[in-house]
Amino acid sequence: MTDRIFITQDDLEHAVRANAQLEGAGFATTLTASLEEARAALKRYEPEAIVLTGGLHENAAAQLLALARDRAISTLGLAESTEPDPKALAKSLGLTAWLRKPADAAEVVATVKRLIERRRLQQRTGIIGESPAIQEVLVKIEQMAPVTSTVLIEGESGTGKELVARGIHDLSPRRGQAFIAVNCAALPETLLESELFGHEKGAFTGAAERRLGRFELADGGTIFLDEVGEMPPATQVKLLRVLEDRSFFRVGGTQAIKVDVRVIAATNQSVKEAVALGKFRDDLYYRLNVLAIYLPPLRERRSDIPLLVRTFIAEFAKLHDRPFRGITPEALQILVDADWPGNVRQLRNLIESMVVLAPEGQIQPGDVPHEIRERGRGLPMRLPAATREIAGQELEFIFRSLVELKLQVEELRRRLEERPQRVEVIEVGPGAAVATVDAEPLPEGHVVYRAGMTMADVERAAIEAALKETRGNRRRAADVLGIGERTLYRKLKEYALA
Repeated sequence: MTDRIFITQDDLEHAVRANAQLEGAGFATTLTASLEEARAALKRYEPEAIVLTGGLHENAAAQLLALARDRAISTLGLAESTEPDPKALAKSLGLTAWLRKPADAAEVVATVKRLIERRRLQQRTGIIGESPAIQEVLVKIEQMAPVTSTVLIEGESGTGKELVARGIHDLSPRRGQAFIAVNCAALPETLLESELFGHEKGAFTGAAERRLGRFELADGGTIFLDEVGEMPPATQVKLLRVLEDRSFFRVGGTQAIKVDVRVIAATNQSVKEAVALGKFRDDLYYRLNVLAIYLPPLRERRSDIPLLVRTFIAEFAKLHDRPFRGITPEALQILVDADWPGNVRQLRNLIESMVVLAPEGQIQPGDVPHEIRERGRGLPMRLPAATREIAGQELEFIFRSLVELKLQVEELRRRLEERPQRVEVIEVGPGAAVATVDAEPLPEGHVVYRAGMTMADVERAAIEAALKETRGNRRRAADVLGIGERTLYRKLKEYALA
């Protein structure tokens, strides 16, 4: 079926040029002169994209964009050359993409093709969202799919890490081969090795016959190791061998088995922090982290929540064969404002529950559970058993701060060891600096601890010193501190340093 594109006629010259070029590229086009015509056309056709040629500040454009968002239709806006900040305008309006006028007709076609490919990728993977963070994830999936390098996906539970892994596999040359998923946290250490690498008959009590492991079953395809941060140290060593040599031994076996498998790993914790704490091998981390994707939690992309809600409502109304009128604006705002510790998985399950139980065939504010109306703060955090009685959020912050500080100190020590001058490391104490070079004190910005400073003061001082050293270059400052750019940006905002 030919892809259909809607083109508004607010700017007739650009509309005619875009129409001719898109038709020449093989698209079916529909020109609409008003919002009413667009509404009528939407009842007849489901376009792949809508091109708004002008009138972006008018109410009709806002209503058309709202209709497009409800249907997950990509939108391209042509901004006037006099517009001071087209990017900010596009973000405020919810445009998927924008071009500044005078827009080259060939560029319009190229952009529309890219939007259609992106929409199909979302439909194929189930990764829903128009926020910049999700668009970045989709771009990385497209870039990573054709190669065979290992991928590490980081993100909280419920953000869709397996969807990303399946998307990479489905777009790769291995798409016709097996995709095998293993949850490393779901199996005890004694069973995980056998699950991954298989075992020979008689290898242990109960091994009545030879069994192929997941790596053998995935030969030629992709293996997805979920929660890889929970993998026991002994198994980490064997996984490292597979990544280095593409071979392994079955449990109880003596013959090396060669495999051609692409490894995609995922974790809901910071593997870098686990390395710093000695819980994860650094050489394995570097092998896994050849290509990296970060999946943001739902609270960091709230603009996607209305689209997710409407998509899930339509899905479950159809699944349960229930006539459903959607959700009221008040109830939707409650969902947008909630914290969602369980992320997209929690939202999806909640929507299914409300679609089944909502008495009026429409989700009302009263249908939203109390803990969600309270922004999800009443839900427990996952903490070590011995410390659950301590206030969760404060303990989580202190723990992460200590880990990040340890990373900073290790990075500073490494940098000092690489300096050609004589370096003397001094113990942290009241009024003491971290180090001196040739018996001369470091500049004032390098003092990390003084008597009376809190952990937050130490973090702030370290960040300020790193920014001063790198002359404000945030990427280099993050490298100096040994933390990710996202963590640095969060800390800058937290300490009002941005």
